[in-house]
Amino acid sequence: MYLAKILERHREAAQSDSRRLSQLIDEAKLIGPTRGFVEKLRADSIQQLAVIAEIKRRSPSKGVLRDGIVATDLARVYESGSASCLSVLTDDVSFGGSVDDLQQALAATTIPVLRKDFTVSEHDLCDARVMGADCVLLIAAALSQKELTGFYQLATEIGLDVLVETHDEKEVESALLAGATMIGVNQRDLVTFQVDHDRAVRMAAAIPNGVVKVAESGVRDIKDAQSLRNAGYDAVLVGESLVISNDPAAVIASLRVTTAKN
Repeated sequence: MYLAKILERHREAAQSDSRRLSQLIDEAKLIGPTRGFVEKLRADSIQQLAVIAEIKRRSPSKGVLRDGIVATDLARVYESGSASCLSVLTDDVSFGGSVDDLQQALAATTIPVLRKDFTVSEHDLCDARVMGADCVLLIAAALSQKELTGFYQLATEIGLDVLVETHDEKEVESALLAGATMIGVNQRDLVTFQVDHDRAVRMAAAIPNGVVKVAESGVRDIKDAQSLRNAGYDAVLVGESLVISNDPAAVIASLRVTTAKN
């Protein structure tokens, strides 16, 4: 229900976007090099679980998570807690995010930043690069195989890393067919927004070695982090539990489980 409504809004906006794609691609290619999202996760996850810390103001299911978030300040706190990368929601209507949040996070830190949004067109990809993002999210459940493959190829062409989000083994196959080198498993059902805390552990074996594995949503504590690390994950993407915490830096540090992958 949530996903369908959000996608409908984004696709309507994309259909009314009359900007020339070729011009946007040229503009995106002029932006300087990225900070290397995938490379950072690979390096940081050799000995410890890497953490992608998310700036998330609200959610469709829970409403406002924390009042008065200043993206600059929260990004700096996350980096001080040894977050490997940042994720920033830029969807305004459903999540209260903005391009300003992403650009403030970029300016305040030196670590790579993911634009977390609902990518439904090539224009979205170019916009992500122009606004400064190092990585973009592609949600397998929201895209056809043709879209997923085409968007992945364009993202790579303009210098973006790509996190392909999946929810089941069939979507992992689609991600791999598109060429994905980093696959996320979202433990939150995008229809009901309920969290299945065991989904990522069950699906870990479906993602080949050599592909960066990211567990998304529902990571609550060190016990969850250790379970995911034991299953073979390189990183966890954590939003809500950090945003509502009184000490996000300490939470990040605790999640960086100091064990090698199995």
